[in-house]
Amino acid sequence: MNLRLKRAAFAAIAGTSIMFSAVSAGASEFINILTGGTSGVYYPLGVALSKIYGEKIEGARTQVQATKASVENLNLLQQGRGEIAFALGDSVKLAWEGNADAGFKAPLDKLRGIAAIYPNYIQIMASKESGVKTIADFKGKSLSVGAPKSGTELNARAILAAAGMSYEDLAKTEYLPFAESVELMKNRQLDATLQSAGLGVSSFKDLATSVDVQMVAVPKEIADKLGAPYIAATVPAGTYQGQDADVPTVAVVNFLVTHSEVSDETAYQMTKQLFENLPEMEAAHKAAAQIKLEKALQGMPVPLHPGAERYYKEKGLL
Repeated sequence: MNLRLKRAAFAAIAGTSIMFSAVSAGASEFINILTGGTSGVYYPLGVALSKIYGEKIEGARTQVQATKASVENLNLLQQGRGEIAFALGDSVKLAWEGNADAGFKAPLDKLRGIAAIYPNYIQIMASKESGVKTIADFKGKSLSVGAPKSGTELNARAILAAAGMSYEDLAKTEYLPFAESVELMKNRQLDATLQSAGLGVSSFKDLATSVDVQMVAVPKEIADKLGAPYIAATVPAGTYQGQDADVPTVAVVNFLVTHSEVSDETAYQMTKQLFENLPEMEAAHKAAAQIKLEKALQGMPVPLHPGAERYYKEKGLL
């Protein structure tokens, strides 16, 4: 079995995968797209990207791999076990620096940037019966903070710290993906869940139609205290059932990242086809409506891949 087939087989075993084959013949190019949990935003966007690449990049064979998201994705890229990945900006920065507490044993020096895409909104939903309305109310309550050392979990730690709190202030901390957190809340086994995702994330839509919930605000002073790459943001009224008012929160920009061993031509095509097929991405999830070419280079935490750089030079961004 050759190396590419071994990688494909391993990815299929390691996580949920969907494969698409290109219509065109020619030299085979394998593109494994690293996403997140199937109930988040990364996954449907990864599926859309896989279809685009499979149809538009000659000879491409594409695969979508469900993962624990940002931190796992970046470590997999460093190991050459993926060609492109979704990741939160703060995770990318910490990976490049080699922050061990965040899940990076050494600097991930092979990471290369493709594009800044859409912001992740840190969204916190509590059951109304829990009585949690503010971050301070989490003292003595149970909270799910996402998979261990995921981008979401890093966000949870940062926000609690900025509010002068830690996991020790909670009655219980659960480290669960989005869908599992929602199931616990439906079963009244969990007071609240913090999820870092695009607006309208399916897990929260599901929860809001099943249980009486309250969105918990993250005030602007916490955003100011956190600083870059965090920014103050708003979850607009009506994003979820029963949410009658705007809710202040913080957001972090997501990035598409590759690695240095991906060919210049493949990185060029991955960048080009993303921006030339944005309607297909938006059809997969409305979060993609915020992907803009003019913002593609904003806050990039790692060096650009030369293939991506070529595309941006063609478009006059560099």
